[in-house]
Amino acid sequence: MVQKTFLAPMEFFDTTPLGRVLNRFTKDIDTADFGININVRGVIVYNFRAVVSFALIAIETPWFLATLVPIIICYYILQRLYISTSRQLKRLESTTKSPVYSHFQETINGGSSIRAFNCESRFIEEICYKIDINHTCAYPNIVSVRWLTLRLEFLGYVIVFFAALFAIVFKNSLSPGLIGVSVSSALTITATLNMLIKSFADLETNIVSIERCLEYCHIKPEAPQEIPENKPSLDWPDKGIIKIEDNFSTKYRSDLDLVLESINLQINEGEKVGVVGRTGAGKSSLTLALFRIIESVSGKIKIDGVDISKIGLYDLRSRLTIIPQDPILFTGTLRLNLDPYEKYSDKDLWDALELSHLKNFVSTLDSGLDHKVSEGGENLSIGQKQLVCLARALLRKSKILVLDEATAAVDLETDELIQETIRKEFYDCTIVTIAHRLNTIMDYDKVLVLEKGNVAEFDSPKKLLSDDKTIFYSLAKNSGIV
Repeated sequence: MVQKTFLAPMEFFDTTPLGRVLNRFTKDIDTADFGININVRGVIVYNFRAVVSFALIAIETPWFLATLVPIIICYYILQRLYISTSRQLKRLESTTKSPVYSHFQETINGGSSIRAFNCESRFIEEICYKIDINHTCAYPNIVSVRWLTLRLEFLGYVIVFFAALFAIVFKNSLSPGLIGVSVSSALTITATLNMLIKSFADLETNIVSIERCLEYCHIKPEAPQEIPENKPSLDWPDKGIIKIEDNFSTKYRSDLDLVLESINLQINEGEKVGVVGRTGAGKSSLTLALFRIIESVSGKIKIDGVDISKIGLYDLRSRLTIIPQDPILFTGTLRLNLDPYEKYSDKDLWDALELSHLKNFVSTLDSGLDHKVSEGGENLSIGQKQLVCLARALLRKSKILVLDEATAAVDLETDELIQETIRKEFYDCTIVTIAHRLNTIMDYDKVLVLEKGNVAEFDSPKKLLSDDKTIFYSLAKNSGIV
């Protein structure tokens, strides 16, 4: 289940709320691991006790067997009526619990922004509303249990009544001791049958959790991580030529519109290309297509002549480097975040830190490279986290570097440090930059302007700026560059 979720395509995470995933891995897993075991044990134990109790009553008062069949039929009818509704009620309760988890997680992550914009009351109202919906679905489940309990208690009293009745009617042929055993067994069988029905009903109800877990075990995964017959050479890519051809088009999901359409272009070895466009033009989609996070609908992307759709995802993604807009750091040490696979020496790590302008900062830390990084890198500033990502890129030194608006959220000083390092250390690499600040790409070899998923312009910045009718000129004018 964990493996299938980790290998799920982006489409799965686009359409599945985080709360639903959390619900599967918390409540449903807990029920599958512990709840089902308790229910199965209860069914076996109480079933054995019921059989023994009925046998004792039947041995002492054989006439009781005449009432046993209709009583068992009544129990069976009650069980089927309860289970047919309780399973659906349980499914509704589980489904409405997912939005509660999602909202709670979003509130925790965005706590600072919520307080900054004085939105506390709105978020409290939203969580209360979602909890009310969940309780609205949970309450009928509780009522159905009470409904079942009341009727099972009544049937239990019927058993006691007939056991006592037969004991009185046939008292002359029975010893007082046998009558006591019969009535005592009837009294205990009431609780036993109640627990048997509840355990069996809970077992069938909790099977819903198994179904929900199995649903995640059958998630359609991404493409294979490795394809042995199509493994690229160890030094691939050695040039960094990116060729998008045959009217390349892609979309996020099969039921959505194309986000990139009829793309044909070539980025030559060592070229620095800036990708610009208005919001929704398809800039980030191009990055996702390079890493095959979204697959092509038509056309192909070739890197150094290798069709990336023919090789494994690991072989592709491990050979490219990206510095994202939102830097990702994991709980652990700084060393772990820089070199998770322990491929590089301490000297390499310190060299990368020096080039990324982090050496002085790390040197002042008591633990140095073993400095503890909290979840999401919360004990580091945005700029420092972005520089850590830059250090990672310097360590890998891939032939192709992708910058997805890497400096959009950092201050100008950090932006200048990152741009300076990239120009100096990646001068011989192919760089594709999704640009937020146009001034960072004015010295690039080419600029790719996207509009509604199509290539609107693709030329040098100087040539595009020389024509005041180009989209790039209007973007530069709005930014105050011209």
